[in-house]
Amino acid sequence: MSFAFLPVNRRTAMAAALAAALLVPALSACGSDDKKADDTGSGASASASAEPKAANLTVLAASSLTDVFKAAGAAYEKAHPGTKVTFSFAGSQELAAQVKQGAPADALVTADTKTMDGLKAETNDPTIIAKNRLVIATGKGNPFKIAGLKDLADTKIKVVLAAPEVPVGRYSKQILDAQKVEVKPVSQEPNVRAVLSKVELGEADAGLVYKTDSAKSADKVDTVEIPDDQNAVASYPAATVKQSKNAEAATAFVAWLSSPEAQKILQDAGFQKA
Repeated sequence: MSFAFLPVNRRTAMAAALAAALLVPALSACGSDDKKADDTGSGASASASAEPKAANLTVLAASSLTDVFKAAGAAYEKAHPGTKVTFSFAGSQELAAQVKQGAPADALVTADTKTMDGLKAETNDPTIIAKNRLVIATGKGNPFKIAGLKDLADTKIKVVLAAPEVPVGRYSKQILDAQKVEVKPVSQEPNVRAVLSKVELGEADAGLVYKTDSAKSADKVDTVEIPDDQNAVASYPAATVKQSKNAEAATAFVAWLSSPEAQKILQDAGFQKA
């Protein structure tokens, strides 16, 4: 039996070719893994950048949002560790004046679109986050047996309203005028909370307030519903303030107000869907 031996140089060349053939798939697989790692890394980076940096936010909000925004703020801070939300509540017209005067603020939420529309130079585009309706708040037990708007014309009944430049005051005038009901209020208050307080303390027999405010004080006042065809719908727009030093975080907060979590908090408090 005889054996044929390849010359050394041919054997070396074939071995090198075989090694190269085996190495190509390995390198391809390695390159694929590296690409996946790069893609994963960039995705994680993009995800991280989507979360705004922690910030101390100042939000100016209509007084009728006082209770619900305290709950919403706590929920937001829990979901965004490191971020603190501080609210300043007042009548919408007062908040608008603060913004125009350059008061430090990151976001604004008013109880009407008219007030927000007057701040186009100071705020970015607003988004409606909730709606509300008016009711008649009376003393506990409704001693004057008030049944509707027309009863408020009785001069024996001490009625308190919000000032006409305040959203709830403007809504009140709108629905009273539409029903041709003339009311001479014993006082005109700067915000809805002040109106409600007068009724709670017995300084007034009745007042027009938002449904959510009256419901919050069910242990102190009674509520008389106003039919839809005689009522007004209050819309709550939210916007970031152009001069905010926390623009990214402010934008994230305003966007969150339309999220399912925030909407549930608002609706559980009696606000209607935007």
